[in-house]
Amino acid sequence: MRADRLVSLVLLLRQRGRLTAGALARELEVSTRTVLRDIEALSAAGVPVYAERGRHGGFALLPGFRTELTGLNQDEALALLTAGSGRGEQAFGLGSALASAMRKVVDALPENHQAAASDAARRFLVEPDTDLLSRRPAAEEVSGTAMLEIRRAVLAGRRLRIHYAATGQAPQWRTVDPIGLVTVRDRGYLLATRSGADRTYRLSRVLAAEELPEPAQRPNAVDLDRVWRERCARFLSEGHIAVLVRVNPARREDLLSTVVALRTAEPESDGWLRLAVTFQDLRHAEWALWQLGTDAEALAPAALRTALRDRAAAIVRRYAAS
Repeated sequence: MRADRLVSLVLLLRQRGRLTAGALARELEVSTRTVLRDIEALSAAGVPVYAERGRHGGFALLPGFRTELTGLNQDEALALLTAGSGRGEQAFGLGSALASAMRKVVDALPENHQAAASDAARRFLVEPDTDLLSRRPAAEEVSGTAMLEIRRAVLAGRRLRIHYAATGQAPQWRTVDPIGLVTVRDRGYLLATRSGADRTYRLSRVLAAEELPEPAQRPNAVDLDRVWRERCARFLSEGHIAVLVRVNPARREDLLSTVVALRTAEPESDGWLRLAVTFQDLRHAEWALWQLGTDAEALAPAALRTALRDRAAAIVRRYAAS
């Protein structure tokens, strides 16, 4: 852990020049005292770090010093920098590791390509907070300490105890066998088994976690993409109803706040959106679409169209002039 931090410190000084101890502490997410100790360790190891006093002082490397990080061409580095410029820093508590990796990527390039690659990556924007149709929902908060324990158990293949707050239930401790981690639209999930039965846990509902010493009961190899597809299909088929709907873009988020899942979304020629969504049942779908009035139209299934038509007809009869 400390070795990674020392490498990151050297790379920060190489790429940004002179930095104060406070600036280094903020970048590395440690205390100023830790930075000063790391500077001493680097100097003792022969890394030419020197301090400049005064108002504009700080720490810097002697000109011409290079680390031995090579092997990436410009396009490979650009691909990694672009991927790192998205929302990956929020996935599974790996933000600090991603920042460190991006510094190493830049440093791996020949000196005359470093500025060009960094500038090129700034020209690409991956998964921003807003799009042309609506504002993205806020990413779910996940406990950092719990995420660390979960990640360790998943990678080490050990059992895991989680304090989990299921919807409508008091939090309970559960012992599970972790299989893998999945992130979808800023929501993270732990795929696991419990007493041999498949279980999927929302990471934001894990209040605490503890890696256990005993090995997890799981296959040595896993096709996580296949497992996720199978669990999604099972979830959507268990008592739920698939609905095809047209909606005014201004009411998109109102609709999505009521659905169980969004499967597809496509713009139509008149500016409206065609969405394939999932509701709990027919009654739930009827209630949700009724709230949107004429800003939404159910296209399928026919039973939903009939239910909405009958409800509208009943309202007309009730308020018809006598």
